[in-house]
Amino acid sequence: MEIAVASGKGGTGKTLVATCLARVLADYNPVLVDADVEEPNAGLVISHQPVNIRPAFRPVPSIDMKSCTLCGKCAELCRFNALVVLPGEVMVFTELCHSCGLCAYICPENAINEANHKIGVIEESALLSGGHLITGRLLVGEVQSPPLIKTARESKRQDSEYRVVDCPPGTTCPAIESIRDSDFCLLVTEPSLFGAHDLELSISATKLLGVRTGIIINRWQGDDGDIGILARAEDIPILERIPYSMELAKSYARGGNPLDAMPELHGILEKIIEEVKERVV
Repeated sequence: MEIAVASGKGGTGKTLVATCLARVLADYNPVLVDADVEEPNAGLVISHQPVNIRPAFRPVPSIDMKSCTLCGKCAELCRFNALVVLPGEVMVFTELCHSCGLCAYICPENAINEANHKIGVIEESALLSGGHLITGRLLVGEVQSPPLIKTARESKRQDSEYRVVDCPPGTTCPAIESIRDSDFCLLVTEPSLFGAHDLELSISATKLLGVRTGIIINRWQGDDGDIGILARAEDIPILERIPYSMELAKSYARGGNPLDAMPELHGILEKIIEEVKERVV
Protein backbone atom coordinates (compact mmCIF):
# COMPACT_ATOMS: atom_id res chain seq x y z
CA MET A 1 0.00 0.00 0.00
CA GLU A 2 1.35 3.42 -0.95
CA ILE A 3 0.25 6.38 1.17
CA ALA A 4 1.04 9.87 -0.09
CA VAL A 5 1.34 12.56 2.59
CA ALA A 6 0.71 15.95 0.99
CA SER A 7 -0.27 19.50 1.83
CA GLY A 8 -1.40 22.60 -0.01
CA LYS A 9 1.29 24.71 1.64
CA GLY A 10 4.55 24.27 3.46
CA GLY A 11 4.78 24.21 7.24
CA THR A 12 1.60 22.27 7.99
CA GLY A 13 3.39 19.23 9.47
CA LYS A 14 3.48 17.02 6.39
CA THR A 15 7.00 15.69 7.03
CA LEU A 16 6.16 15.27 10.73
CA VAL A 17 3.25 12.98 9.81
CA ALA A 18 5.19 11.08 7.12
CA THR A 19 8.22 10.33 9.30
CA CYS A 20 6.08 9.40 12.30
CA LEU A 21 4.01 7.03 10.13
CA ALA A 22 7.27 5.32 9.16
CA ARG A 23 8.14 4.97 12.86
CA VAL A 24 4.73 3.53 13.73
CA LEU A 25 4.97 1.06 10.81
CA ALA A 26 8.51 -0.01 11.75
CA ASP A 27 7.54 -3.66 12.28
CA TYR A 28 6.36 -3.84 8.64
CA ASN A 29 9.71 -2.79 7.15
CA PRO A 30 8.24 0.38 5.58
CA VAL A 31 9.74 2.42 2.77
CA LEU A 32 9.70 6.18 3.37
CA VAL A 33 10.18 8.16 0.16
CA ASP A 34 11.25 11.79 0.46
CA ALA A 35 9.83 13.11 -2.82
CA ASP A 36 10.39 16.77 -1.94
CA VAL A 37 13.49 16.55 -4.12
CA GLU A 38 14.23 20.28 -4.27
CA GLU A 39 14.54 20.48 -0.50
CA PRO A 40 14.44 16.98 1.06
CA ASN A 41 14.43 17.08 4.86
CA ALA A 42 12.93 13.80 6.09
CA GLY A 43 16.45 12.57 6.82
CA LEU A 44 16.95 15.47 9.21
CA VAL A 45 14.21 14.29 11.57
CA ILE A 46 14.43 10.50 11.43
CA SER A 47 17.58 8.52 12.20
CA HIS A 48 19.05 6.57 9.30
CA GLN A 49 22.22 4.95 8.03
CA PRO A 50 23.21 5.68 4.39
CA VAL A 51 23.54 2.55 2.26
CA ASN A 52 23.85 3.61 -1.37
CA ILE A 53 23.85 6.67 -3.61
CA ARG A 54 23.21 6.40 -7.33
CA PRO A 55 22.76 8.97 -10.10
CA ALA A 56 19.38 9.62 -11.69
CA PHE A 57 18.87 10.66 -15.29
CA ARG A 58 16.21 11.77 -17.73
CA PRO A 59 16.37 11.40 -21.54
CA VAL A 60 17.03 14.46 -23.71
CA PRO A 61 17.52 14.74 -27.49
CA SER A 62 20.95 14.11 -29.00
CA ILE A 63 21.28 15.23 -32.63
CA ASP A 64 23.35 13.29 -35.17
CA MET A 65 24.30 16.16 -37.50
CA LYS A 66 25.68 13.73 -40.09
CA SER A 67 22.14 12.41 -40.66
CA CYS A 68 20.16 15.59 -39.93
CA THR A 69 18.85 17.48 -42.98
CA LEU A 70 17.72 20.51 -40.92
CA CYS A 71 14.13 19.94 -42.04
CA GLY A 72 12.85 21.59 -38.86
CA LYS A 73 10.06 19.13 -38.05
CA CYS A 74 11.43 18.49 -34.55
CA ALA A 75 11.37 22.17 -33.63
CA GLU A 76 8.00 22.70 -35.31
CA LEU A 77 6.27 19.98 -33.29
CA CYS A 78 8.01 20.46 -29.93
CA ARG A 79 5.38 21.87 -27.56
CA PHE A 80 8.04 23.15 -25.19
CA ASN A 81 10.27 25.00 -27.69
CA ALA A 82 13.24 22.92 -26.58
CA LEU A 83 14.71 22.70 -30.09
CA VAL A 84 15.77 25.46 -32.44
CA VAL A 85 16.94 24.72 -36.01
CA LEU A 86 19.59 27.15 -37.24
CA PRO A 87 21.63 27.17 -40.44
CA GLY A 88 24.08 24.33 -39.93
CA GLU A 89 23.00 23.17 -36.46
CA VAL A 90 20.16 22.21 -34.13
CA MET A 91 20.25 23.68 -30.63
CA VAL A 92 18.77 21.69 -27.75
CA PHE A 93 17.65 23.49 -24.58
CA THR A 94 17.63 20.71 -21.99
CA GLU A 95 16.03 22.99 -19.37
CA LEU A 96 12.91 23.28 -21.53
CA CYS A 97 12.81 19.64 -22.65
CA HIS A 98 10.13 17.49 -20.97
CA SER A 99 11.63 14.19 -22.20
CA CYS A 100 8.50 13.24 -24.14
CA GLY A 101 10.47 11.62 -27.00
CA LEU A 102 8.33 13.11 -29.77
CA CYS A 103 11.26 14.65 -31.63
CA ALA A 104 13.06 11.29 -31.92
CA TYR A 105 9.81 9.57 -32.94
CA ILE A 106 8.92 11.94 -35.79
CA CYS A 107 12.41 12.61 -37.21
CA PRO A 108 12.25 11.41 -40.85
CA GLU A 109 16.01 10.77 -40.95
CA ASN A 110 16.25 9.01 -37.54
CA ALA A 111 18.84 11.63 -36.67
CA ILE A 112 17.66 12.12 -33.08
CA ASN A 113 18.51 9.74 -30.28
CA GLU A 114 17.85 10.12 -26.58
CA ALA A 115 20.83 10.63 -24.29
CA ASN A 116 20.91 10.43 -20.50
CA HIS A 117 21.06 13.79 -18.77
CA LYS A 118 21.90 13.68 -15.06
CA ILE A 119 19.32 15.47 -12.92
CA GLY A 120 20.13 14.33 -9.40
CA VAL A 121 20.82 11.40 -7.12
CA ILE A 122 18.81 8.77 -5.30
CA GLU A 123 20.03 8.13 -1.75
CA GLU A 124 19.06 4.83 -0.11
CA SER A 125 19.34 4.52 3.67
CA ALA A 126 18.35 2.08 6.39
CA LEU A 127 16.00 3.57 8.98
CA LEU A 128 17.28 2.81 12.47
CA SER A 129 13.69 2.38 13.61
CA GLY A 130 13.16 -0.22 10.84
CA GLY A 131 12.62 0.03 7.12
CA HIS A 132 14.20 2.13 4.39
CA LEU A 133 14.48 5.81 3.47
CA ILE A 134 14.63 6.77 -0.21
CA THR A 135 15.67 10.38 -0.80
CA GLY A 136 15.61 12.11 -4.17
CA ARG A 137 17.97 15.07 -4.37
CA LEU A 138 17.74 17.38 -7.41
CA LEU A 139 20.95 18.91 -8.72
CA VAL A 140 21.29 22.66 -8.33
CA GLY A 141 20.19 24.35 -11.55
CA GLU A 142 17.93 21.52 -12.72
CA VAL A 143 14.29 22.53 -13.19
CA GLN A 144 12.60 19.25 -14.15
CA SER A 145 11.92 17.50 -10.84
CA PRO A 146 9.04 15.11 -11.79
CA PRO A 147 11.36 12.54 -13.50
CA LEU A 148 13.47 12.36 -10.33
CA ILE A 149 10.37 12.03 -8.17
CA LYS A 150 9.15 9.18 -10.36
CA THR A 151 12.51 7.41 -10.05
CA ALA A 152 12.49 7.80 -6.27
CA ARG A 153 8.96 6.41 -5.98
CA GLU A 154 9.86 3.37 -8.08
CA SER A 155 12.84 2.45 -5.87
CA LYS A 156 12.45 -0.66 -3.66
CA ARG A 157 8.85 -1.07 -4.84
CA GLN A 158 8.69 -4.75 -3.82
CA ASP A 159 10.44 -4.49 -0.46
CA SER A 160 7.59 -3.55 1.84
CA GLU A 161 3.89 -3.83 2.52
CA TYR A 162 3.78 -0.10 3.22
CA ARG A 163 5.27 2.85 1.33
CA VAL A 164 4.92 6.39 2.68
CA VAL A 165 5.63 9.25 0.27
CA ASP A 166 6.52 12.64 1.75
CA CYS A 167 5.32 14.87 -1.10
CA PRO A 168 6.45 18.40 -1.97
CA PRO A 169 3.95 21.06 -0.87
CA GLY A 170 1.47 22.73 -3.22
CA THR A 171 -0.40 21.51 -6.28
CA THR A 172 2.15 22.03 -9.08
CA CYS A 173 3.70 19.29 -11.24
CA PRO A 174 6.08 17.93 -8.53
CA ALA A 175 3.19 17.43 -6.09
CA ILE A 176 1.00 15.83 -8.76
CA GLU A 177 3.78 13.39 -9.71
CA SER A 178 4.21 12.47 -6.03
CA ILE A 179 0.51 11.76 -5.46
CA ARG A 180 -0.32 10.13 -8.80
CA ASP A 181 -1.32 6.42 -8.58
CA SER A 182 -1.06 6.31 -4.76
CA ASP A 183 -3.53 4.11 -2.92
CA PHE A 184 -4.47 6.93 -0.56
CA CYS A 185 -3.52 10.57 0.03
CA LEU A 186 -3.38 12.13 3.47
CA LEU A 187 -3.77 15.90 3.22
CA VAL A 188 -2.18 17.57 6.24
CA THR A 189 -3.56 21.01 7.03
CA GLU A 190 -3.80 23.55 9.82
CA PRO A 191 -6.91 25.30 11.20
CA SER A 192 -6.37 28.67 9.56
CA LEU A 193 -7.70 30.63 6.59
CA PHE A 194 -4.52 29.93 4.65
CA GLY A 195 -4.75 26.25 5.53
CA ALA A 196 -8.35 26.02 4.29
CA HIS A 197 -7.60 27.89 1.07
CA ASP A 198 -4.66 25.68 0.10
CA LEU A 199 -6.45 22.53 1.27
CA GLU A 200 -9.25 23.28 -1.19
CA LEU A 201 -6.70 23.35 -4.03
CA SER A 202 -5.19 20.06 -2.86
CA ILE A 203 -8.59 18.37 -2.70
CA SER A 204 -9.26 19.48 -6.28
CA ALA A 205 -5.94 17.89 -7.32
CA THR A 206 -6.59 14.53 -5.65
CA LYS A 207 -10.10 14.40 -7.11
CA LEU A 208 -8.67 15.10 -10.56
CA LEU A 209 -6.19 12.24 -10.06
CA GLY A 210 -8.88 9.90 -8.73
CA VAL A 211 -6.93 9.21 -5.51
CA ARG A 212 -8.81 8.44 -2.28
CA THR A 213 -8.26 11.27 0.18
CA GLY A 214 -8.52 12.03 3.89
CA ILE A 215 -7.67 15.09 5.98
CA ILE A 216 -5.45 15.40 9.04
CA ILE A 217 -5.71 18.64 11.01
CA ASN A 218 -2.41 19.47 12.70
CA ARG A 219 -2.05 21.95 15.58
CA TRP A 220 -5.74 21.46 16.36
CA GLN A 221 -7.07 23.65 19.18
CA GLY A 222 -10.59 22.34 19.62
CA ASP A 223 -12.32 23.85 16.58
CA ASP A 224 -12.22 22.61 12.97
CA GLY A 225 -13.33 26.03 11.72
CA ASP A 226 -13.24 26.50 7.96
CA ILE A 227 -11.53 23.12 7.55
CA GLY A 228 -14.65 21.39 8.85
CA ILE A 229 -16.92 23.40 6.54
CA LEU A 230 -14.72 22.55 3.54
CA ALA A 231 -14.50 18.86 4.46
CA ARG A 232 -18.29 18.56 4.61
CA ALA A 233 -18.75 20.48 1.37
CA GLU A 234 -16.22 18.31 -0.49
CA ASP A 235 -17.32 15.08 1.23
CA ILE A 236 -13.74 14.37 2.37
CA PRO A 237 -13.35 12.77 5.82
CA ILE A 238 -11.32 14.35 8.60
CA LEU A 239 -9.49 11.21 9.72
CA GLU A 240 -7.77 12.56 12.83
CA ARG A 241 -6.73 15.73 14.63
CA ILE A 242 -3.26 16.26 16.13
CA PRO A 243 -3.59 18.64 19.11
CA TYR A 244 -1.41 21.73 19.36
CA SER A 245 1.61 20.98 21.55
CA MET A 246 4.52 23.29 22.34
CA GLU A 247 6.51 20.32 23.65
CA LEU A 248 6.04 18.51 20.33
CA ALA A 249 7.17 21.60 18.42
CA LYS A 250 10.28 22.00 20.58
CA SER A 251 11.22 18.32 20.28
CA TYR A 252 10.70 18.31 16.52
CA ALA A 253 12.81 21.47 16.10
CA ARG A 254 15.65 19.78 18.01
CA GLY A 255 15.42 16.67 15.81
CA GLY A 256 13.90 14.56 18.58
CA ASN A 257 11.34 11.80 18.22
CA PRO A 258 7.86 13.40 18.22
CA LEU A 259 6.34 10.16 19.53
CA ASP A 260 8.33 10.64 22.75
CA ALA A 261 7.26 14.27 23.10
CA MET A 262 3.58 13.41 22.50
CA PRO A 263 2.94 9.74 23.42
CA GLU A 264 -0.72 9.95 22.30
CA LEU A 265 0.50 10.69 18.76
CA HIS A 266 1.34 7.00 18.33
CA GLY A 267 -2.30 6.04 18.89
CA ILE A 268 -3.52 8.82 16.57
CA LEU A 269 -1.31 7.54 13.76
CA GLU A 270 -2.36 3.92 14.34
CA LYS A 271 -5.98 5.01 13.96
CA ILE A 272 -5.10 6.81 10.72
CA ILE A 273 -3.46 3.66 9.33
CA GLU A 274 -6.49 1.55 10.20
CA GLU A 275 -8.89 4.07 8.65
CA VAL A 276 -6.80 4.19 5.47
CA LYS A 277 -6.78 0.39 5.25
CA GLU A 278 -10.57 0.28 5.59
CA ARG A 279 -11.01 2.81 2.78
CA VAL A 280 -8.48 1.18 0.42
CA VAL A 281 -9.70 -2.40 0.71
